Amino acid sequence: MDTTRFEQYARVAGIAFLAIACFLVIRPFLAALLFAAVLCLSTWPAFRWARDRLGGRGTLTALLFVLAMLLAIALPVALAGISLVTNSSQAIDFVRGLIDRGPFELPAWVTGLPVVGASLDEYWHSLLGNREEIVALAKRAAEPAKGLLVTAGSAAGEGLLQILAAIFMAFFFYRDGEEVARMVRDGMARLAGWEQGEAVVDTAQSAIRGVVYGLIGTALAQAAVALVGFLIAGVPGAMALAALTFVLSFIPMGPAILWGGAAAWLYSKGETAWAVFMVAYGTLVISSVDNFIKPILMSRAGNLSMLLVVLGVFGGVVAFGFIGIFVGPALLAVAWGLLNAWLKAQQVRESV
Repeated sequence: MDTTRFEQYARVAGIAFLAIACFLVIRPFLAALLFAAVLCLSTWPAFRWARDRLGGRGTLTALLFVLAMLLAIALPVALAGISLVTNSSQAIDFVRGLIDRGPFELPAWVTGLPVVGASLDEYWHSLLGNREEIVALAKRAAEPAKGLLVTAGSAAGEGLLQILAAIFMAFFFYRDGEEVARMVRDGMARLAGWEQGEAVVDTAQSAIRGVVYGLIGTALAQAAVALVGFLIAGVPGAMALAALTFVLSFIPMGPAILWGGAAAWLYSKGETAWAVFMVAYGTLVISSVDNFIKPILMSRAGNLSMLLVVLGVFGGVVAFGFIGIFVGPALLAVAWGLLNAWLKAQQVRESV
């Protein structure tokens, strides 16, 4: 065999072996690594601004940003996981008590609604005719539901470990960010040319910012307004419920489970007025944050469709675990943004 060709094969084999070995080493931390990159890319302009105000002290600025992430992301997830594990039995017992108490009568303000009140009351009583079957079904589902809540809490705990690992990595990304950015841009320039490489990096960064601002920003906003509503209505465990709102806001109609449950609890305690307030506040305020703020923020991701966001959330969870809630949509946003940029570049070249 030709010596030159043998050396080429040896180099390729050595590079392939090294790449596979590095991947096997990094694979347990891949999701956390991607999330750390997502966080740093989306907040890099703010980091540079803060670093300049602190006299260029990158290590101190990185430490402050990491602490902020612990409070904004890790703390709500930790509270949500603890709440799910510790309060699952109470939640199931509460629902079971409502079922055993019966009969369930709609409040007068519902049955007195014009046009639809009588129809709602009639339909409700037709459901009550099968009460025994409903009660038996609910009791059979009680234990599996309790196990599901505990499992969800455990998953949140595992996700918390991944988030903490990602925040730890983010510290080094912030501190050495300039060097990392230079390496990424040089690598893309070698792959796609300098001008095209710059465009690819800018498109990816814009898409990631849009998803992070849209998902995490909306989640924080919904958690904040939900906390205010729970405190006003006197719902116990308002802080834990707000933390759960932060987590469930990534799922369509997720927060409605919480404020709807809070309204049911208030109604069961005879606080009909506060139950009505909770339903109105949840519909008009908490859910409105998702309906109005998220589309505005997500427009930064190149008008990423809500279908891709949902697919990114659930697909990310399957691929990366809990932390995939954040990583999945970001990856799809980058791919979508790059596809749009490539199609536009093709149209420009064809029109010339």
